[in-house]
Amino acid sequence: MADHDRSAGPGDGAATGPADAPPAAEAELRPALLRAPGPKGPAVLLRCAGRVWDVGEHARAHDPGPVDDPVWLAGRPWMAPEPLAELVARGRLREVAPPEQVLLPVDRGRVGKILALGKNFRAHAAEFGEDVPAEPLFFNKLPETLVPHGATVAVPDWYDGRVDHEAELALVIGRPGARIEPERALEHVAGYTVANDLTARTLQGRDRGLKHPWFRAKNLDGFAPLGPCLVPRDHLDVGAVTVEAEVNGALRQRASTTDWIVDVPRALAWLSRHLTLHAGDVVLMGTPAGVGPLEHGDTVTCRASGVGALTTRIERPGR
Repeated sequence: MADHDRSAGPGDGAATGPADAPPAAEAELRPALLRAPGPKGPAVLLRCAGRVWDVGEHARAHDPGPVDDPVWLAGRPWMAPEPLAELVARGRLREVAPPEQVLLPVDRGRVGKILALGKNFRAHAAEFGEDVPAEPLFFNKLPETLVPHGATVAVPDWYDGRVDHEAELALVIGRPGARIEPERALEHVAGYTVANDLTARTLQGRDRGLKHPWFRAKNLDGFAPLGPCLVPRDHLDVGAVTVEAEVNGALRQRASTTDWIVDVPRALAWLSRHLTLHAGDVVLMGTPAGVGPLEHGDTVTCRASGVGALTTRIERPGR
């Protein structure tokens, strides 16, 4: 999250972050669940070891439940690293062709709320000349703003101000909870994905100046790209993930989650003090420094190492 509109200076797209941070594109992709169109509705597939497998078929035969729901599937005992590796090695899953299209990694109808953590990278707060919040700062985005990998986001023609990209690692809640203790927090996570917290920056600055909530700046149609997959919790070391964004191939953002101010356990503990978290809820963990403007025809790709790349095309013909 970023809070101010500015015409120049930091936040206009210069790449930032530690020079020794490994590029997200070079990291090995972890096993992940993909939602893809199928002949009878959305199908859930497994990306593993550079190949794609039909995991729903196995679930229907051995673990009946909502096999079209990656959040549910991510929590199955056989999705843990060792049992899953054994399933693949023994040929218990049917290999399929990689999908030509992926859907949202979570069914939009099963997402109750999207909560986003602001100023969670110290350098991002500094680029706006602001201090790190004294306590975790959250805002919300609406589930209807979710769009999948490969989507085109059309900025409304009435809005001619600045729109910024904000690459983030996101998590999806798998088990409901209230007043969650930090040491048990990861038990409530189904898995991880990539988000782009698109922001109408000029509109946000205007509303802040009027002391209004800046809800609308975060919730224009399509302003929550999410995907391309869901990496089950135990397959990713969330404390050492590189998050980055490119616009038309040029690096804009890069940082590691080792630079987070608030980690996942503390974030979930803080949130769940105030409201119950439910399965399917999405939490965005904050954006690195380097946020910048997007113009008509731009292609923005957000990446998280081990997870994958989320690509969005921006459409605003009047610009």
